[in-house]
Amino acid sequence: MRHFAGRLAVKLVSLVMLAAAFTNAAKAADEDRLKAFLSVTGFDVALESLRLGASDAPQMLGLEASDFGVHWSRIADAVFEPEAIKADALRVLGAALDDEMLSHAAAFYATDLGQRLVIVENAAHSTESNENEVADGEAIVADLEESNSPRLKTLRRMNVAIDPENTGIRAAQEVQIRFLLAASDAEVIDRIDEAALRALMEEQASEMKDEMEHSALVSAAAVYAPFSDTELASYADALEDPVMQKVYELMNGVQYALMADRYEKLALKMAGLTPGEEL
Repeated sequence: MRHFAGRLAVKLVSLVMLAAAFTNAAKAADEDRLKAFLSVTGFDVALESLRLGASDAPQMLGLEASDFGVHWSRIADAVFEPEAIKADALRVLGAALDDEMLSHAAAFYATDLGQRLVIVENAAHSTESNENEVADGEAIVADLEESNSPRLKTLRRMNVAIDPENTGIRAAQEVQIRFLLAASDAEVIDRIDEAALRALMEEQASEMKDEMEHSALVSAAAVYAPFSDTELASYADALEDPVMQKVYELMNGVQYALMADRYEKLALKMAGLTPGEEL
């Protein structure tokens, strides 16, 4: 299952709001069934990959990891502890994921095609993108554009299907805003005016949207290179199904909410640390 950590487009809502919004309409899913669902869809690996993005957190503040001491990795590992993140996700999904949504998505990802897709997606989530991988993706996209290949349209269909309302930009910006404000409150950085920050983000929204869309296309071109045009068309069809889109809205909303929560906690952990200082 395709998720952000830089690759996704979704709505950002708090964990409490998510649970409340769906509980009345959904049956709580069995925990074992939910865990199996996370595994078959690859969402468990996507959640674990949130830690990779934390390595760039100091740069978001205009700082470096070394500014927070030799134990920076321990800070990020503690805040983004995988089992705690998955436990939080399971609590929300257990209240919000109804039987139809769970069964529908699991049925697709349990197929041969679905599992092959999960393998390459898990591999992509488990490693940070490097310059060579990005260059490979850029080259593939350039070739597809030059030949006017229908595969390019399919890749774009897939990216639109996971965010039909184009809310990913707002979600990504909200994570950044909450992190910067938390760092400001914790006096890790100079005081930030929230209204001014949100105005700046609004000015940058269009440019950021274009960058995210291009990055998602380049990533998809590289990740799904082993699959035929027919297989990718089948995947796009599956992603465009209304039930699957509900699953993505929920799961990606959970992921962004968890990111925002963890980045706020990370900002508090950063407060007061200096090079060489123990936690």
